[in-house]
Amino acid sequence: MKPLVLGGRNGDYLAVEIASLKGFELGSVEVKKFPDGETYIRVLSDVQGRDVVYVNSLQREPNEAVIETLFTIDTLRDLGARKVVAVIPYMSYARQDSRFNPGEAVSIHILAKLFRTVSVDHIVTVDMHLHRISDPSSLFGANFHNITGVRELGKYLKKHYSLTNAVVIGPDEEAEQWAKVMAEELGGLEYSVLEKTRLTAEKVVVEARGVKVEGKDVVIVDDIISTGGTIVEGVKALRSLGARDFYVAAVHPLLIGDAYSKLMRLGLKELVGTNTVLSPISRVSVAPAIVEVLDKVL
Repeated sequence: MKPLVLGGRNGDYLAVEIASLKGFELGSVEVKKFPDGETYIRVLSDVQGRDVVYVNSLQREPNEAVIETLFTIDTLRDLGARKVVAVIPYMSYARQDSRFNPGEAVSIHILAKLFRTVSVDHIVTVDMHLHRISDPSSLFGANFHNITGVRELGKYLKKHYSLTNAVVIGPDEEAEQWAKVMAEELGGLEYSVLEKTRLTAEKVVVEARGVKVEGKDVVIVDDIISTGGTIVEGVKALRSLGARDFYVAAVHPLLIGDAYSKLMRLGLKELVGTNTVLSPISRVSVAPAIVEVLDKVL
C-alpha cells in the first residue's frame, strides 16, 4: 500500500508536491477553530496500518501551528498509523536553544519534550538552527533528519544567472556552513563571512573584514531572513568595498514587518527564498530535497 501524505494548514502546498513527486496518495485533515479559540482536528483519511507523511511548517503563527501539528500526529497514532514521518520544513523556537539571560525558557527543549510525547518515528526539518544541539534525535525522541535547502537555492541561481565573477558571503559566522554549500553548488566559488554584532533584537552592525569583493558580484546566503536588518547592513558594508551586483538567497524567508520593502529598496539583482515559509520570494521548492529523505525512511 502506498504511503499517505497529509498536509496541515502550513504544509498542504508541500504535501501536494511531495505526493505528486513520489506517486503517494494524498489525504486530508480538517482543521478549524471553535468560537473559544480551541483547535479542532479531524483526520479524514483512513490511516490504519499505513505509513503516513504529515507535513506542516511552524511558520507565521507558530503557537497555533505547534498545537495543530502535535494534535494531528497523536491522532494519527490513535487511529493506527503504522509509521509516522513528520516533515517540519521550518521548526519554530529553534533559535532559543539556550538560556541567554537568567530565567529564560529554553523553548526548543520544551518543544522537543512535546514531540517526544506523541511518538513520531522520523522528523524531517530543513536547515534547523542546531548550533548548540549536538544530538537532535535524542532531544526529540525520533530519528531526526536535518536537510538543507541551500542546494536547491544554488540550483535556481545557477539556472538563471551567470555567476563566474562572484563570491559567496555568509552574513555572520553561523552562516559559514551555508556559504560553503552555496559556493560548492555554484561551481566552487570563493566564500567568506561577515562579522556581526547584534545591538538589539532588530538592530545589528555588520563589518566586512578580510573579504575581497571589489569588482565582484556577491551572493549572500543565510538560513533565515527575519526583519532583514542583517542583510541590509551586509549589503551596505559590501557596497562600500566596491561589490557590484547582489544576489540574496535565504532558506526561511520570514520577512517580518517591513523586511520585504526594506530589502527591495536595496536594488538587489535577485532576492529569493524557499517555500519552507510562504512569502513573496518563495520561488524555490524544498520538496525535491525532502523526497530524497523519504526514499530512505519509507
